[in-house]
Amino acid sequence: MPVVILIVVIIALVVIVNCVKIVPQAHAVVVERLGGYLTTWSVGLHFKVPFIDRIAKRVLLKEQVVDFPPQPVITKDNVTMQIDTVVYFQITDPKLYAYGVENPIMAIENLTATTLRNIIGDLELDETLTSRETINTKMRATLDVATDPWGIKVNRVELKNIIPPKAIQDAMEKQMKAERERREAILRAEGEKKSTILVAEGNKESAILDAEAEKQAAILRAEAQKEATIKGSRRSGRGYIKDPAGQCRWSPYAQRSCSG
Repeated sequence: MPVVILIVVIIALVVIVNCVKIVPQAHAVVVERLGGYLTTWSVGLHFKVPFIDRIAKRVLLKEQVVDFPPQPVITKDNVTMQIDTVVYFQITDPKLYAYGVENPIMAIENLTATTLRNIIGDLELDETLTSRETINTKMRATLDVATDPWGIKVNRVELKNIIPPKAIQDAMEKQMKAERERREAILRAEGEKKSTILVAEGNKESAILDAEAEKQAAILRAEAQKEATIKGSRRSGRGYIKDPAGQCRWSPYAQRSCSG
C-alpha cells in the first residue's frame, strides 16, 4: 500500500510540474482545450489543466530571415534568368500563424516565387537589372497583404542575386569592355588635345616674344643709327640750316652745312 501511495504521489508531482510553463521573452504559446483554441500565452508563468489543455504551437516573435533558393523567371523580352530572394518577416498574431496555413515557410516561398514571376514578367532584361529597389518594394507590398491572414508581417524583401544566362553574361562583359575601351580612348584623345593646345600656345607665346624682341632690337638699332648720324653731322658741320629768323639750327634732312 505505501508503494502505491508513493507511486501516486510521484505521478501527481510529475503532472503538476508538466502543467507549469514559463514563456520566455519574444515567444508565445498557443494553447488548446479539448482540441479547440483556448488562449495565447505571452511572457511569464502559466498553468494548464492536466489532460484537458495542451500546447498546440510555440511561436517565435522575433524577426526571422529566410533565404530562398534561385527561382527561374522569364522577362518580358523572353530572357530566362535565375533570381534568389531573401525575405524578412515577423509573426504578429500567433493564433493566425498556428491555424492560418499548414506550412507557413513553404507558403511564403511559393508566394514569393509566383509574385516574383509576375513582376519580372512585366519588365525587360535591362529594367530587371537596374530596378532592384522597385522590385523589392512591389514584392514586399504584395507579400505583406497576402500573408496578413496568416498572422505574418513581411518587413523586407531583397533580391540577393540576379543571374542571367551565360550568353547574356558574355555579351554584357563584352559591352562593358567596349565601354571601358571607349572611355579610355576618349580620355587619351582629350589628353593629346590638351597637350597639342599647350604646345601651340607655347609656340605662339614664343613667337610673340621673339617678335617683340626683334621689334625692340630694330628700335634700338634705328635709335643708334640716328644718334650716329647726328654725331657725324655735328662733326662734319653738315645738317644745319638757317631758319626764317636767320638762326642756324640742326636738321636731319639738311644736305649742306649752315654756312653752305
